[in-house]
Amino acid sequence: MDQPTPHHPAEPVDRSAVRTRAEAVLRELAGPSATLREDQWAAIEALVVDGRRALVVQRTGWGKSAVYFIATALLRGRGSGPTVIVSPLLALMRNQVESAARAGIHARTINSANPEEWDGIQAEVSTGAVDVLLVSPERLNNPDFRDQVLPKLAASTGLLVVDEAHCISDWGHDFRPDYRRLRTMLAELPPGVPVLATTATANARVTADVAEQLGTGGSDERALVLRGPLDRESLSLAVLTLPDPAHRLAWLAEHLAELPGSGIIYTLTVAAAEEVTAFLSERGYPVASYSGRTEDADRRSAEADLLANRVKALVATSALGMGFDKPDLGFVVHLGSPGSPIAYYQQVGRAGRGVDRAEVLLLPGREDEAIWRYFASLGFPPEEQVRRTLDALAEAGRPLSTAALEPRVDLRRARLETMLKVLDVDGAVRRVRGGWTSTGQPWAYDAARYAKVAESRTAEQGAMREYATTSGCRMEFLRRQLDDPEAAPCGRCDNCVGLRYGPEVSEESLAAARAALGRPGVLFEPRRLWPTGMEAIGVSLKGRIPAGEQAETGRALGRLSDIGWGNRLRALLGDQAPDGPVPADVLDAMVSVLADWARGPGGWAGPASDDGSRPARPVGVVTIPSATRPALIGTLGERLAAVGRLPLLGRLEYAHGQPPHGPRSNSAQRLHSLSGALVVPPDLRSALAATPGPVLLVDDSVDSGWTVTVAARLLRQAGADAVLPLVLAVQG
Repeated sequence: MDQPTPHHPAEPVDRSAVRTRAEAVLRELAGPSATLREDQWAAIEALVVDGRRALVVQRTGWGKSAVYFIATALLRGRGSGPTVIVSPLLALMRNQVESAARAGIHARTINSANPEEWDGIQAEVSTGAVDVLLVSPERLNNPDFRDQVLPKLAASTGLLVVDEAHCISDWGHDFRPDYRRLRTMLAELPPGVPVLATTATANARVTADVAEQLGTGGSDERALVLRGPLDRESLSLAVLTLPDPAHRLAWLAEHLAELPGSGIIYTLTVAAAEEVTAFLSERGYPVASYSGRTEDADRRSAEADLLANRVKALVATSALGMGFDKPDLGFVVHLGSPGSPIAYYQQVGRAGRGVDRAEVLLLPGREDEAIWRYFASLGFPPEEQVRRTLDALAEAGRPLSTAALEPRVDLRRARLETMLKVLDVDGAVRRVRGGWTSTGQPWAYDAARYAKVAESRTAEQGAMREYATTSGCRMEFLRRQLDDPEAAPCGRCDNCVGLRYGPEVSEESLAAARAALGRPGVLFEPRRLWPTGMEAIGVSLKGRIPAGEQAETGRALGRLSDIGWGNRLRALLGDQAPDGPVPADVLDAMVSVLADWARGPGGWAGPASDDGSRPARPVGVVTIPSATRPALIGTLGERLAAVGRLPLLGRLEYAHGQPPHGPRSNSAQRLHSLSGALVVPPDLRSALAATPGPVLLVDDSVDSGWTVTVAARLLRQAGADAVLPLVLAVQG
């Protein structure tokens, strides 16, 4: 006869005694008055008593984390191994480590922010000192973790928890291919080990997809799906449509103090988060920026300040997103619409978890659609590009890093990495030490599925437009998007009871916002290193770019993702924009950028650098040739030269009279296309020889940075003492 296991005890279990113990643990977690919801108990009972797999789809604040912490305490109490929680959210991990400690549960986390602790944590796990191990999904496909740690975890795990389980589904709004690696861990779990998947944002299609992938679908008779109503009684939703970004910033400056408590202001881009933070700080508000560009120590500090109400708001991108637990969060404001109402519901759900009322306000912008289009362009690549990647790996006969693949494949780094992760899960490639290898296994391109996912994204964008303009109940609208069968008018939103905040702003605030958004000038750093693996495609450039061939730190009028100059620059530089002379307002702003550069620290007319040096004043202007905007760049160079009383030394030329064509979406491919394409014509070479000194290099935009880098190298080799890049826009 089989020996009893913690998951399948030989004797009948006293379910009432288990529930009594569960209630006691809940009180340790949440306070002496806390009681279990019936669905919480149903999930705990399924996991602890019956060893089943469960999928829980419940609104934010319902208490999903209580389910897995209580289940952990009960399972550990009878000898089960540690709980493994897979979560993509560093902020939430930190919150949950602290929450678990209140119930005497020792939790540790392995993620990208604490690599120096991994060995010690793994040793603690092996000795049984860790009750809960939180793991980021990216760890699941790290070769060392996957091959050495994951099998041991799978063998010893007492409970597997998949948090934010909608990330498993490519139908979901936040698909993450690393989550697919869970299939391996699920397959290796011993029989009877319970599995819990949780999410607050899954419509019917995503729920079915996640259930199937986790083995919690209809074919598994031991599965349990618990899906509750998604109303959030504390949230008061509203939409306020204002004319432009300046009005939106001015409105925030005048009304932020009226919003209850502290909260989150979401933006769609990093640049916007930084702009809004700077403006609100200038207006006297204690705020902090939080984005993918924020250092981990600064993130921790910002989170702590918000938790302690030392700041009025975090101005955040989706990097904060789902992963912040503050029960008394009083408001969420969106400057710009997310591309999905489901993603929007997820983000606003951070508010009002422990207060009776929280304000949720959407301030949509005309630039939202352009940002949606950009993110849509990052979808799964066409088949030809996928096949080329597989061929490149097969031909190499050795592991290739992502950087080494870039010269061979016309895909940007982030998109290439995402594609490789999907191919890894599908079995076509494998991540190993040193990079990626081909498995040689057959692989089919599921064009129909990818097309349907793209259609789903387009439909979500349409639904988000409808949310902003609907005259019906906004909470009911969001709940219907999530296929909530109990969706009904909330009686709280602006369409149910009227708008609580009007659109009016004072002239003083509006003028201040316009001045802030109209402030020209951003820095961009030059390239310092050539891309890896250029020799493989016939370009003999590698390593560090010699200092004598580099450009100086450049200046741009703005970023295309700015909410200030970005709108103006997108209209000027868009694919459909006509060519023509530089507009007067843009020229004036560029002159201001140049003047600030001259007067700023280290500028040729400003204070010296720390070492006491300052660059010499530019001796002339050089332009980069443009096939699409010759009039714009030509007149910009001419007029900047005239205003600065500098000679227009000339322009670089294309060796064959036309700009290079062909693949160039990533750094390596862009450099390959430019190699040998630009030349210094004789008249420009003569002008440089006759006018030694720094030159101002003028172009329309900087994306990868390689055009400026190659042009600067040529000009330095032709005799320029320094190259000062000045462009209209930074793309990104």
